[in-house]
Amino acid sequence: MKIAILSRKASLYSTRRLAETAQARGHDAHVVDILRCYMNITSAEPTIHYKGKVLENYDAVIPRVGASVTFYGASVIRQLEMMGVFCVNDSVAITRARDKLRTLQLLSKKGIGLPITGFAHSLDEVQDLIKMVGGAPLVIKLLEGTQGIGVILVESSKAARSVLEAFLGLKVNIMVQEYIKEAGGADIRCFVVGGEVVAAMKRQSISAEEFRSNLHRGGIATAEKITELERNMAIRTAHIVGLNVAGIDIMRSNRGPLVMEVNASPGLEGIENATGVDVASAIIQFIEKSQKK
Repeated sequence: MKIAILSRKASLYSTRRLAETAQARGHDAHVVDILRCYMNITSAEPTIHYKGKVLENYDAVIPRVGASVTFYGASVIRQLEMMGVFCVNDSVAITRARDKLRTLQLLSKKGIGLPITGFAHSLDEVQDLIKMVGGAPLVIKLLEGTQGIGVILVESSKAARSVLEAFLGLKVNIMVQEYIKEAGGADIRCFVVGGEVVAAMKRQSISAEEFRSNLHRGGIATAEKITELERNMAIRTAHIVGLNVAGIDIMRSNRGPLVMEVNASPGLEGIENATGVDVASAIIQFIEKSQKK
């Protein structure tokens, strides 16, 4: 098969692993810079051009779309879908996952365990918003934040009010969540491929002062054995959002596992190094099975 990996840089670990694995399994794999693609939108024969030429015909595409280029990246993926190309994650699922609030609303409707989350627009409702999530300490998140950026732990109601007023005054979209103290600064990243959890790791924050467990924030990753409940929750979450490949972040609380976040372009380096699982091969094998149907 001819497989395209949509990524800004061929040197990135995840991109390189996917390309090398696809080639090792006998496929013709190319890395395509999604921002260098441009489209001819027509009802007769939609096409994508790349670096001055019509993009080759591919059997499958693996989107590795960064959060900062979601809008343009989703447009390119939609064009590929119009051209009949199989996309591992489709454009609707990617844009859905990038909207944290929409994702939580979808999961809430389906009964998935979630942290108590508040969302408001008016400064007049700040005090009730804080009360809604159980008061301080609480977590404030930018809706567009990734890799732990834009996530703030606020220790007091007074500080929470000040931070919320600052963000809302700047017209920045934020949501407020309860702080799960019993998790101890740890969460579980479940890597879902084709309706199966192929690997899971525990991410632990580095100190009492740094509550974020993201590896980009210095978190420590180790292989983790998850429960059947956690496994089913991760699989259901990916299905509800519509993702074939997803990183589902789960936090263990006193009332059971809670889904904290859904990642449409989860990195491979941390989980492969922590677990020893060849996640890249799982993704390529999923494409192979999908194309045989």
